[in-house]
Amino acid sequence: MASRFGLSVALTTPFEASGQIAISPMITQARACLGAGCSSATLFGTTGEGASVGTGERRIVTEAMLAAGIPAHQLVASVLVDAAEDAAEQARHALQCGVRNILLAPPSYFKNVSEDGLFGWFSAVFAALGPLARGVLLYNIPSVTMVPLPLALIGRLRAAFPGVVAGVKDSGGDWSYSEALLRAHGDLVILIGDERHLARSVRQGGQGAISGMANFVTSEIRAMAEDGRDDARVESFVLELLKYPVTPAVKVMVARKTGDERWLAVRPPLEPIASQGRQQLAAAYDRLFATEPA
Repeated sequence: MASRFGLSVALTTPFEASGQIAISPMITQARACLGAGCSSATLFGTTGEGASVGTGERRIVTEAMLAAGIPAHQLVASVLVDAAEDAAEQARHALQCGVRNILLAPPSYFKNVSEDGLFGWFSAVFAALGPLARGVLLYNIPSVTMVPLPLALIGRLRAAFPGVVAGVKDSGGDWSYSEALLRAHGDLVILIGDERHLARSVRQGGQGAISGMANFVTSEIRAMAEDGRDDARVESFVLELLKYPVTPAVKVMVARKTGDERWLAVRPPLEPIASQGRQQLAAAYDRLFATEPA
């Protein structure tokens, strides 16, 4: 039986002043999070600005991680594109490198699409991958994609492509959906992206998380993802992050933790958090995490 998924850090992506990916600190951050108890590092997800990272860059970063000695089975690759051909190309390279899983979001340019349409798109990606297709985590994040993943769609994909769909990452923030997902597909790897619901989901059979906050409070998120342990500090800090665009806000905390300002940079159309916001986030963090868990 496959081991429990555990905690994967949704790795942020640092940039040089030129706009190029700063690969060395990214590798260092991945190593630090893995050393602190993460079971894997997820590359190019929402927190990693994956929609702004091109196919060629993904290849370079993934191969650099492997060359640096990070095992392929400790990497998850996100795919956040609309064309089935592009999705298959990005997933193919990652799977050929031996990554643990593919985190695959639905296409998001066209809105109000049908379940049949989504089934057709995912089917096209899996068919293009052929025998390589495995370990796919379907990514439900409708606040970003505006394309929710119906439970029935997950069931159809499982039935049509046995052994391909390994699980679901639910970042919808809707506990009623998460609970229904756990009931309907609890034999899959169910991961919760909203840290406010994480511990509860684990107590109900969830297998862990892919978490942006694991970049800077790794041990605290690990206790939630592995042991189902509530942490009011984490839940409160989520609310502080949500006062800002979340990805740049997470990067503020990574820059503060590492002392490396390359983590503050984001790619357009995102913008970095202004100085006042950085100060407010730091103050909130110090206020919350200066105390023991509630």
